[in-house]
Amino acid sequence: MKEVIGVTFDGKSKIYYFSPNQRKIKKNINVIVEMERGLQFGQVVLENFEVSEDKLISPLKNIVRIASRDDYRKHRRNMKDANYALKKCRYLVDELEMKMKVLDASFTFDRSQLAFRFLADTRIDFRELAKRLASIYHTRIELRQVGVRDKAKEIGGIGSCGHELCCTRFLKEFDSVTINMAKDQGIALNPTKINGLCGRLLCCLKYEDECYKECKKLLPTIGSTYKTSQGEGKVVSVDVLTNMVTVDVPEVGWIKEKVETHGSRS
Repeated sequence: MKEVIGVTFDGKSKIYYFSPNQRKIKKNINVIVEMERGLQFGQVVLENFEVSEDKLISPLKNIVRIASRDDYRKHRRNMKDANYALKKCRYLVDELEMKMKVLDASFTFDRSQLAFRFLADTRIDFRELAKRLASIYHTRIELRQVGVRDKAKEIGGIGSCGHELCCTRFLKEFDSVTINMAKDQGIALNPTKINGLCGRLLCCLKYEDECYKECKKLLPTIGSTYKTSQGEGKVVSVDVLTNMVTVDVPEVGWIKEKVETHGSRS
């Protein structure tokens, strides 16, 4: 086990783990950390806790320091300059007649890199754009095309459940979602039922999957033999949420009964 803290860089993005370097660091404290792109200004969102080493990306880096007032002022200047850079980039995109939408811009804390994220329906040749931006800002330029899920996260919306999109509200990163997760949950494999606004499989299929698997362990499987109040038969369907099973009992027909799970589920 390793002691770590969780740091995020804009309040919405993925949480990254760093070693607190034998210090107790409270939530909402600003820190300077080293990333692949360079030094970054972040905020602690998870205080000191232990995590299994197999869940960490090695080597685990230490925080560089607790951010000072000067660091905070520099961070604010970087944010202001990045906003101007975003406007300039959008102007150049229009001038070059490029079919892309630039979402945001950000400097690393040490200004060793200026990164832009953009949306586009096809692959974009942005070499000329990068060249012009580099000549203006005299730093390394990164232009990163993001996918449809990122687009949904940025734009937001209301899901089929009636709530604001999970990716907009609380999901920090996108996990792999498979069609088998929909099958395990007994959902009709209809694109309008299992796809989100982004057109990809619903994210909730992923984080609800483990719960469904645990609940299904308490219920008979489809095709198994089950004894009902009206006789024994073969299970033809299972409703995990209600603990109901449908059983085909010979000479009786389909019987729907609730399975008693001895208090294992509320």
